[in-house]
Amino acid sequence: MSNFDFDLFVIGAGSGGVRASRVAASHGARVAVAEEHRVGGTCVIRGCVPKKLLVYGAHFAEDLKDARHFGWDVPDCKFDWDRLRDNVLAEVTRLEGLYGQTLDNHQVTLFKTRATIVGPQKVRLADGQEITAERILIATGGWPFVPEFPGSEHAITSNEVFHLDKLPKRVVIAGGGYIANEFAGIFNEFGSKVTIVNRGDTILRGYDEQIRDRLLQISMTKGIEFKFNAPFESIEKKADGSLTVHLGNSDPIDADIVLFAAGRVPNTKGLGLEEVGVELDRDGAITVDETNQSSVASIYAVGDVTNRIQLTPVAIREGQAFADSVFGGKPTVVDYANVPSAVFSHPPIGAVGMTEAEARNKLGTVRVYTSDFRAMKNVLAGRNERALYKMVVNEATDQVVGLHMIGPDAPEILQAAAVAVKAGLTKAAFDATVALHPSMAEELVLLK
Repeated sequence: MSNFDFDLFVIGAGSGGVRASRVAASHGARVAVAEEHRVGGTCVIRGCVPKKLLVYGAHFAEDLKDARHFGWDVPDCKFDWDRLRDNVLAEVTRLEGLYGQTLDNHQVTLFKTRATIVGPQKVRLADGQEITAERILIATGGWPFVPEFPGSEHAITSNEVFHLDKLPKRVVIAGGGYIANEFAGIFNEFGSKVTIVNRGDTILRGYDEQIRDRLLQISMTKGIEFKFNAPFESIEKKADGSLTVHLGNSDPIDADIVLFAAGRVPNTKGLGLEEVGVELDRDGAITVDETNQSSVASIYAVGDVTNRIQLTPVAIREGQAFADSVFGGKPTVVDYANVPSAVFSHPPIGAVGMTEAEARNKLGTVRVYTSDFRAMKNVLAGRNERALYKMVVNEATDQVVGLHMIGPDAPEILQAAAVAVKAGLTKAAFDATVALHPSMAEELVLLK
């Protein structure tokens, strides 16, 4: 029997932490996990899941209008924010219970409190209790970044946006990444006046230029306003509770809420990491090797707290790899090549592999194929919104090295297509595949 209280102590019960906990326990380890907020972490509680449910709700705004073109006598409908909000929060609570049940079923001890590290193999709970563990895993994820400026305390983040008392009429969103564009689409469909404010001059850095330009064009057509190169100077709160946003290089904007979606930072503050010698990078992320081990041999980290790829499925893969390697006798290293991603904007984006610019810089000579079309549903509905599919091919090998899509159901289609890119299939293999007609996905095998 070990001299430690537990074989593994996990700080953070999000996607990565829960996966690591239950898999380690299934390998016979004595496991405990501490969570100071709610079991499930960012994705389940205040991220991917509730956001996607809002995206579904927002889509009905256009679907109900389009239904009339398909023969349905749909009356004018009124949106009820309170009902959707409460239903989404109820689903989040249900999922939280399932995550807790998973830990319980695997005999993982759960401490619903904050834990900090006080030694290489010791943690301290908020009540002062100290617990020893042979290994410690940090899986505390990321936290929304809000810069400090006069009035910044009046802004909210994605942590609070799911709990709004009422639907705001005017929304200012700070940032140009996927969270900003997703909530811009959501609130715009709900009828709010939306303005995206970006201190830079582009949206969705890291995505293919043609795809992000298409989203910008469509978003502006839908009524979303963009302010580029406009840093925040201050937020003024008025007597009636409304806000006035003062920007550099732009006129002031009146708003009911200001939502900061300007990225997330590793959630490492106050954990005691530096005091025990855990190395952090300049962003505050835990530096780990390919086995998820930190500079302290007994301390590991997975997920957004390491700032490698901030995606839930990646955190889950890392948690699984850690548990299998350390407790299961199956050394596993996560492969970060060709990780697919999506932006659940209106319309959504799916992407895997290299952008055209990245491919040209790395490979030199590439071939690019595009299909720019109106989805059949949009044609009958009288919508001019066009989808864009893009394939990037290595000229030397004919290998497909990138797929980028914007249009209805793009993430659903991209997930299957990502298998082909991961497998290293060639353009010839796509060409040899018979099209599934009529579908939007068939465009991927008809690119000329």
